[in-house]
Amino acid sequence: MKNPIIAVIDGQGGRIGQMLCEKLAEKVPYCELLAIGTNSIATANMLKTKVVQGATGENPVLRAARKADVIVGPIGIVMADALLGEITPAMAQAIGQSDAYKVMIPVNRCQHYICGLKDVPLGVLIDEAVHQIISYLETA
Repeated sequence: MKNPIIAVIDGQGGRIGQMLCEKLAEKVPYCELLAIGTNSIATANMLKTKVVQGATGENPVLRAARKADVIVGPIGIVMADALLGEITPAMAQAIGQSDAYKVMIPVNRCQHYICGLKDVPLGVLIDEAVHQIISYLETA
């Protein structure tokens, strides 16, 4: 896939999104990387990386869900009211219904528990997500 659009969506402080943006910019430099934060702090932290495009709020999430080839972020982005209420029902629905390939980072937080999730460092999960995205792009 030539110049795929990858939307990194995160909220709270944007740490997961920032780590994803750093790795994706390094490993998939030919992609168009979009940093979409559910709040301005998350967006600002993701933009500290080599990402050149970023936006904040519900409408950018809805647009990214329509436009992206790949959506990546914490698993809460597909659950209404997750991330302490930052994920609106419209955001969760748009991401869930998107035709984009979705790569979710499993995180046991905010009243959500994912069975089978081992206690793995976040960096390992980020590496696995980036590897999965690269594998998908190579076969798409």
